[in-house]
Amino acid sequence: METVHENDLDYRNGDWGVKYLFRGPKIEWGVILIKPGKKLGAHYHDEVEEHFLILEGHPTLVIDGEEHACTPGQAWRIEAPHKHNLVNGTDGPVKVVFIKTPYLPKDKTDC
Repeated sequence: METVHENDLDYRNGDWGVKYLFRGPKIEWGVILIKPGKKLGAHYHDEVEEHFLILEGHPTLVIDGEEHACTPGQAWRIEAPHKHNLVNGTDGPVKVVFIKTPYLPKDKTDC
């Protein structure tokens, strides 16, 4: 068994970005906080399937160039190798849970 508390961990960019809660051995998951006017960054995976659960805010999920308006409570599954990005074009924060499987930490290509 393993346990963590989100408040004990840091976001990649200090006060926003990706925050990993668990990394391996079978899945990778955590939370993403996107400040107004910021974006996650377009990328794709060769093998990894990525899931998003929108917790707060109204981000735009861009999949292969197509924009999808998101609402809290909505979940998305993106199979490899679809390019994807989360964009916060609003004036409030966006918070999202992400899950990636299988755990292949090097399987990410930025676009």
